[in-house]
Amino acid sequence: DGTFYHSGSLAVRAAVAAGANITFKILYNDAVAMTGGQKMETGNLGVPEITRLLEAEGVKAIAVVTDEPEKYPVPSGFAPGVSVHHRDELDAVQRRMREIPGVTAIVYDQTCAAEKRRRRKRGTFPDPDERVIINELVCEGCGDCGAQSNCVAIQPVETEYGRKRRIDQSACNKDFSCVKGFCPSFVSVKGAVPKKAAVGNREVPFPVLPEPTLPALDGAYGILVTGIGGTGVVTIAALLGMAAHLEGKGFVALDMIGLAQKGGAVVSHLKIAPSPETVGAPRVAPGGARLLLGCDLLVAAGRTALPTVARGVTRVVANSEEVLTGAFTREPDLVFPAARLRRTLEDAAGPENVELVEATRLATALLGDAIGANLFLVGWAWQKGLLPLSEAAIRRAIALNGVAVEFNERAFLWGRRAAFDLAAVRRIAGLDRVHRPLSLDETIADRVRFLTDYQDAAWAERYRRTVEAVRAAEARAAPGSEALALAVARNLFKLMAYKDEYEVARLMSGDAFKAQLEREFERYERLEFHLAPPLLAERDPRTGHLRKQRYGPWAMTAFRWLAKAKRLRGTAFDPFGRTAERRTERALIAEYEALVGELVAGLSPDRLQLAVELARLPEGIRGFGHVKEANLARVRARWRELLERWRGREPVALAAE
Repeated sequence: DGTFYHSGSLAVRAAVAAGANITFKILYNDAVAMTGGQKMETGNLGVPEITRLLEAEGVKAIAVVTDEPEKYPVPSGFAPGVSVHHRDELDAVQRRMREIPGVTAIVYDQTCAAEKRRRRKRGTFPDPDERVIINELVCEGCGDCGAQSNCVAIQPVETEYGRKRRIDQSACNKDFSCVKGFCPSFVSVKGAVPKKAAVGNREVPFPVLPEPTLPALDGAYGILVTGIGGTGVVTIAALLGMAAHLEGKGFVALDMIGLAQKGGAVVSHLKIAPSPETVGAPRVAPGGARLLLGCDLLVAAGRTALPTVARGVTRVVANSEEVLTGAFTREPDLVFPAARLRRTLEDAAGPENVELVEATRLATALLGDAIGANLFLVGWAWQKGLLPLSEAAIRRAIALNGVAVEFNERAFLWGRRAAFDLAAVRRIAGLDRVHRPLSLDETIADRVRFLTDYQDAAWAERYRRTVEAVRAAEARAAPGSEALALAVARNLFKLMAYKDEYEVARLMSGDAFKAQLEREFERYERLEFHLAPPLLAERDPRTGHLRKQRYGPWAMTAFRWLAKAKRLRGTAFDPFGRTAERRTERALIAEYEALVGELVAGLSPDRLQLAVELARLPEGIRGFGHVKEANLARVRARWRELLERWRGREPVALAAE
């Protein structure tokens, strides 16, 4: 709307004059979002006024798309003929508009997500009394939620049962489009109060911290602060600047935010000097950084920040949290290059000058909110003697900022404490326990317990016998190796524990999900579930896919009853067992067992790696419904290719295809 107001309307006028076939899309987002979220200074140019302006320019057809159609009752001052649609209809509206000759326009009315979050914190924007949580045991890690929402608040979580998804409540903008992912793991939590860690809110015994030796200011002291938009990086720069001002020092800053409003990189150049006259230009020159404060590891090791680092001169304090980029919404198996980024920083500054701090994990555990990670890093850097500012000045700057003063002071203090005695702080935060991958024996025992609860002891015994046979064969063919047995143990389990209606019900009504809710929320009023039951859900007339619907708390009672009916699974009395998806899932188990038998029969040391690759194929069969069907098709293509190599002949047709 800002671009349209100051110059974009001329493009519409030119297109009308030229008789072009074009559809303009105007985003009414209520802010100049790209350059920092400034307020729109356009008088009363609202959505109705934009439609009338478009009509005056000669636009032939105009549609308004919004996530709140109810806020535009008829009449609402629109130009004649304007239609109003929910944002779920956007694709259909676009397809209709492209068939209309001449110039058409779609006005998409939705406030900038980053602005929503910012205004909600300030109490100037409605805040829905709702949160969304992902049941990690139900989640398949398929990534459809990210594809539907394109939201960076959806983060990976590595579990014993593979990569799943979680909602970063600190980053969630409450758009809720993630629930459109075709997956029953999403649960809306009404009246939810996110849990704030009790540790950071109370006094705990801790030694008196020693005062660090602060760096001498013999000239301009260059600091580079890097991070992600919306997490308070520019605020850190402002706080340090105010602290310098309070001490009468010189200070200049240059904030490079680019597309930070969309979760992009933020780089702030800071300089502190004995006096304003000696501070110089704001930009930190190549090799001129004395401190690189990396609130995000990826940006810290990026091409913008890295040139300012000088080996043996620059000290690097960076958050080790692995925050994946927006590409994760399109690539569910994207791996964060943490080791490579660390090597890059160590090569630039020297290994002895690089400290990676688990600031996000510690801040979340101690303070209950990941947003405290940045000031936690400031506290760490100050305690290490890397900031030429007094503690009193920094704390006074936090107080003058007037936002979450107590919280920010605690974050700064815990950062200091961690720099002084990290082991003690990790112990207080409950992060001192080392989580290691399960051994083969532990994996088998864990899956046997799970499958017994899933179906019965006989089902679990079928699993155990197969895995033990693979283990014995591998011991004969490649003594000392357990790679194939571990791959079969994990993937046969995945296929045998397929998530049908009974299993989803069991996992939703089970103790594990209850414990997950208790970990994330102090309290909540009610749960609502987003489901597409195959016997009840309607199909989208355009895609043919089942549509999810919202079900109230009564669904939990239905889950408990349905979980008890698991013995009907696969029998003639199974009401869900006749669907194509369930038949395919059952056939895949037998097909995989046959594959395992073939691998065992032909196993040799030189073929072990290929056998493991074949055994791991089910890892890619993820999701529900049409999402799982598409993933299965991709896996089958790879299955045929690898099986051809294993057999040394042309691929053959596979069962249940």
